[in-house]
Amino acid sequence: MTDEILFETEEKMLKTEEHLVQQFAGVRTGKASPSLIENVQVEAYGSHMRLKELATISTPEARMLMVQPFDVGNTKAIEKAIQNSNLGLNPATQGKFIRIVLPDLSAERRAEFVKLCKKMTEDGRVAVRNERRQAMEALKKAKNDGVSEDEVETAEGEVQKLTDRFIAKLEQHLAHKEKEILTV
Repeated sequence: MTDEILFETEEKMLKTEEHLVQQFAGVRTGKASPSLIENVQVEAYGSHMRLKELATISTPEARMLMVQPFDVGNTKAIEKAIQNSNLGLNPATQGKFIRIVLPDLSAERRAEFVKLCKKMTEDGRVAVRNERRQAMEALKKAKNDGVSEDEVETAEGEVQKLTDRFIAKLEQHLAHKEKEILTV
C-alpha cells in the first residue's frame, strides 16, 4: 500500500516538473524557438485553438519565426492572436506566411522574464509540496488502516527524499533557463 502511495506521488511530482519545463519553453530567450508561440490561443472556427493546431511554425534564421497557416483564411486571426499574446512580438504577413522577427531583448525585459521564471518555479515548488502533504495524509490513513508504523515511517522518509529531489530538479531548470535568458 505504501509503495502505491509513493509511486503515485512520484508520478504527480514528475508531471509538475514536466509542466514547468513546458511553461519555460514559452518564455522568450535571445533566439527564436517555435515553442515560444505554439501555445498562443487563436480564435478560429468558432473556438479557441492553439497556434500549433492551425499552422506550421519554423525558424528559418536564429532570430526569426515563420508561421504558415494550414488554412490561409486564418492568417488575420493568427496575426492578431500573436500581437495580443503579450510576448512583445510584431508579426508581418507576407503572402501565405507570417514572419516574426524577434527584437533584441533589453536588460529590463530580460529581468522581467527571469522574474516570471522564478514565479513559475515557485508555483512548481508549491505543487510539489502539496503532493508531499497529500502523500503524508495518505500514509497516516494507511497507518490507521493497519499498515505497520515502521513501514509508514520509512515511506514518509521516501516521500521527503522525493520532495527534495524534485525541488532540486526545479531549481536546476530555473538556473538553466535564467542563464539562457541572460545570455546576450
